[in-house]
Amino acid sequence: MRFRHPDGSTVHLAYCTNVHPAEDLPGIHAQLTGFAARVRHVLGVDRLGIGLWLPHGAARTLLADGAELLRLRAALDRLGLEVVTLNGFPYRGFHDEVVKYRVYYPDWSSPERARYTLDLAEILARLLPDDVAEGTISTLPLAWRTEWTADSATTAMANVHAVAEGLRALAERTGKLIRLGFEPEPGCIVETTPQATRLLADVDRDHLGVCLDACHLAVGFEAARDAVNLGLPIVKVQASCALEAPPGGQAALAPFDERRFLHQTRAPSGTVDDLEAALAGGLPREERWRVHFHMPLHAAPPPPLTTTAPYLRELLHALFGGGSPLTRHVEVETYTWNVLPATPVDLVEGIAAELDWTRRELNTVGLKEL
Repeated sequence: MRFRHPDGSTVHLAYCTNVHPAEDLPGIHAQLTGFAARVRHVLGVDRLGIGLWLPHGAARTLLADGAELLRLRAALDRLGLEVVTLNGFPYRGFHDEVVKYRVYYPDWSSPERARYTLDLAEILARLLPDDVAEGTISTLPLAWRTEWTADSATTAMANVHAVAEGLRALAERTGKLIRLGFEPEPGCIVETTPQATRLLADVDRDHLGVCLDACHLAVGFEAARDAVNLGLPIVKVQASCALEAPPGGQAALAPFDERRFLHQTRAPSGTVDDLEAALAGGLPREERWRVHFHMPLHAAPPPPLTTTAPYLRELLHALFGGGSPLTRHVEVETYTWNVLPATPVDLVEGIAAELDWTRRELNTVGLKEL
């Protein structure tokens, strides 16, 4: 979906397809017809944005076979879908039985990460709608922190600068500007927006910046107004909500301690890398906890649990409520529907409800749907 900001610029809203398990092109085409096109129908819109996730293998296939790339572009057009942003964080296997720390590999100290990112940029330049000149890609915040060394940092930044050069060359060749956003996340090398400002201070700001994930920022107890003033370009924002438990109410989190994804948990005075450790005594129960568990934007969990939807609302107002938008790409990213400890819901209806919630929030800050 597209919106007009009061300053006249266009803001794009999409949902991220990493919620759907698929590792190859047939699976991706099945996502488009079986889910995305149906979400568009439920919303009653002529055009729906999707933040496409292309695993490494699928990306390589698309680049190796130009006919497959044309086929994908044709399918998007036929189904009333458009792609202006890609999720380049997971490399592969995002819906394996156990993902946890594996999602951070290969990290930015690896040439595979740089190659994958440039592959995605090449694909996105060809998938962008004809009337859109700028696309965005989100990526991991350099690496998970535990195996990081000085040599890792040196190699990673060399890869980052090489990708920036590749993006610049792509823009000169195609006329399409593809921008890459590093996504701060608890437990990673770039964990907070101040760390992003410090560690990415000398990057090419025409092509590189940050992707702000509202769930991650809320888990880190970052003030929304401070986060948007970090001093780096905000390439895109991921509309997401964290899970929150009040003091003394943490026992209600036990059903969310699942084995596929990593659920970093924070209290004002402490941090642990997964919810299991927090429940085992790793955090003080007299404080509120926030959990990196992406929750549906529009719905509240059973009490006493809540979500950080008020934080997301505050972040959207900070990004779009001023004279000009601080980013033009909004991506709803609730990838945890299949591991929610609740009565199963229709995924199409759920995604449509999240997009409708976000659409209404954007309306409240003056954005008008096109």
